[in-house]
Amino acid sequence: MSKKKVQKTNAMRYLDRCKVNYDVHTYEHKDTDPVDGIHVCQMLGQDPVNVFKTLVTQANTKEFIVFMLPVAEELDLKKCAKVAGVKHVEMIHVKDINKITGYIRGGCSPLGMKKQFRTFIDKSAFEQAHIFFSGGKIGTQIEMDPHDLIKVIPMEAADLITDH
Repeated sequence: MSKKKVQKTNAMRYLDRCKVNYDVHTYEHKDTDPVDGIHVCQMLGQDPVNVFKTLVTQANTKEFIVFMLPVAEELDLKKCAKVAGVKHVEMIHVKDINKITGYIRGGCSPLGMKKQFRTFIDKSAFEQAHIFFSGGKIGTQIEMDPHDLIKVIPMEAADLITDH
């Protein structure tokens, strides 16, 4: 993790406006590096239960819905549809991420998207003192108390992951 001055992202500016505490962690990312959460955990020296990914889905109603879950887990689309009160949800195409959120794959933050979509976070986040999630660009992670996160964006906690 570097100590160099970090360029503010939309996600960080959003948290600054909300006046909540957070830490920024950066890591080196080369174009040849994988863009996945396990790699991020290794770069940060964190347990995968603490590092969350942000996934964007589209419901049968055409609404976009955001889900956050630990990086090593898989989203259970049936559970997600149920908690969101829709018939079904499916992952959006990678090519559409930027158009919908303003972010790119691997750098999608639940904060500071083009529009605030309904957001759900896996309930396991609240078993952690702090969680990490994308700061809005590859190589940047935000660390904060999940209880503070749920105060700054409308978010519901639910069981979202596939049962093993």
